[in-house]
Amino acid sequence: MSGMDTSSDSACELSTRIRFCARRRLAVARPAQTMAQNARKRTQRERLLRGMVEATNRGGYAGANVSAVIAEAGVSRPTFYDYFADRDACFRGSIEDVEGELLEAVEQALQGRPAQEAMGAAVTALVAYAGAEPARARFLMGESMTAGAGALDVRDRGIARIASAIEDAQDHAASQASLPDLDARVAIGSVYRILATRLRRGQTEISKLSEELLAWMGAYVRPAGQRRWQTLTPGPVPARSPHIPNVPIPQSPGILPPGRPRLSKREIAENHRLRILHAAARMTEQKGYAATTIEDLMKLASVDGRRFYRQFADKQEVFAALHEFGFQHVMDVTAKAFFAAEGWPERSWEAGRALTQLLQESPVIARVGFVEAYAVGPSAVQRVEDSHFAFMFFLQEGLVYAPRESPPSRMAMEAIISAIFEIIYLQARVDGEPQIAAMLGPIAHVWLTPFLGVREADAFIARRQRPAKARKRSRKSAVD
Repeated sequence: MSGMDTSSDSACELSTRIRFCARRRLAVARPAQTMAQNARKRTQRERLLRGMVEATNRGGYAGANVSAVIAEAGVSRPTFYDYFADRDACFRGSIEDVEGELLEAVEQALQGRPAQEAMGAAVTALVAYAGAEPARARFLMGESMTAGAGALDVRDRGIARIASAIEDAQDHAASQASLPDLDARVAIGSVYRILATRLRRGQTEISKLSEELLAWMGAYVRPAGQRRWQTLTPGPVPARSPHIPNVPIPQSPGILPPGRPRLSKREIAENHRLRILHAAARMTEQKGYAATTIEDLMKLASVDGRRFYRQFADKQEVFAALHEFGFQHVMDVTAKAFFAAEGWPERSWEAGRALTQLLQESPVIARVGFVEAYAVGPSAVQRVEDSHFAFMFFLQEGLVYAPRESPPSRMAMEAIISAIFEIIYLQARVDGEPQIAAMLGPIAHVWLTPFLGVREADAFIARRQRPAKARKRSRKSAVD
């Protein structure tokens, strides 16, 4: 009996040991299993984020639907919805993912660098990243602008974080240290635009851009304690330009009266066309391009489907026509103001005055031309980039007016236009009423300084910002 008891005790002890060991193995295995599951989830999420980048670069935002993304990622549709509520959430997550990489690269580039090199180091890091990761850089710097307000918010926050890192590095500069007198958000946004254009076209010589971009920023350098333009601060708005139309653009021609109108078929068709364009302008303000439907346009324009499709094939064509309509008005007003003045700096100021005031009074043109156009599709993006080069015409005369030992390069002029577009874009996106007209001072600084130099450009802007009576007294005193 005692032996049996002993055997029983031994079995019990063995059983207890086995259970203890099993529990211990389970306790060890569970964290390992959990880690493996977490790693698999991270891998799946990363594959989806990268799949979104690839799908967007190949087919644009419109083509980057869930089916395209999961095909690129090699995961199932239910797996997609395990991580993202919808396509837009995945798109925004992909922007944030690339932004995180880029911000890390910028922060590493800033470590140990003197304050006066911060802006240049950040720009060099951006160009290096675009050269090393062209697909991801193209997605972040270009395609992020094609997906509506949510994606633009993420894009802008990323630029603001890079700008903040630059400003933190510059905060330690001595008052006499030489720093670029530029808003860091505008500088980085301009570089984004320049890189996006080249990446979209498949250009490979990206790394060579650093030298010219640094030379462009060098034109704005001045002692840190004397900087005036490092933040976008609204300034005085000059008297209204005489070249601006007296009514906001576009205007609706009004609905035709019932019955047989005494108009030609061509006039009737133009009436329908302008009403649809005006409806598109209204819907841009209310909902934006992405959320607007053809039904919205037909209802607001009071046209039926037959009349709509006589004018336009789809929504994309309507907004492309609206962008072209606005661009033609902008160029017409800006060119008239430019050629009405004498001397290139005065021409430039008057062109800027007319441009900013036109966009202030017709905010839908600013919204469509500088924000929503990117969402319309590749053809509209191409028109935006073409408009950059059209505006470069106004800079060409500056090379003759102010010949310098190192005149602004073509790249520098492209950067000037890109920076001006970024300033207007930022204002067009603000909550509440934009202050585009009040940005004439910062725009003139970006425009004139590489040609005139910091001191002369500042002096010119200061003179032009004086009230008209004070300018007349100053001229009279100079004559006397």
